[in-house]
Amino acid sequence: MLDPTRSHWVPAVVAPKRDWAGMPGCRRGARFLIGEHALKPARDDVPAFATRADCLRWIMANRAALARNAPDAPVVPVDLASWMLGLA
Repeated sequence: MLDPTRSHWVPAVVAPKRDWAGMPGCRRGARFLIGEHALKPARDDVPAFATRADCLRWIMANRAALARNAPDAPVVPVDLASWMLGLA
């Protein structure tokens, strides 16, 4: 359970094209979070970080696997609340 009184940063990606290799069957522009263990676009098992810097560190530490599992799309840290509202 996440504390609603503070920000949570998560790794996210946007599908660059229809039927993207990172998530077959998706539409162009579909937004996904990145799973913590599978290191690919997912709907659950998402790591949450207290700061943007911590999230960016995690992305950089896993950049090779993320590039393989989310090809042609940058994985970026986003504020979870903004992402859920469609603002990020």
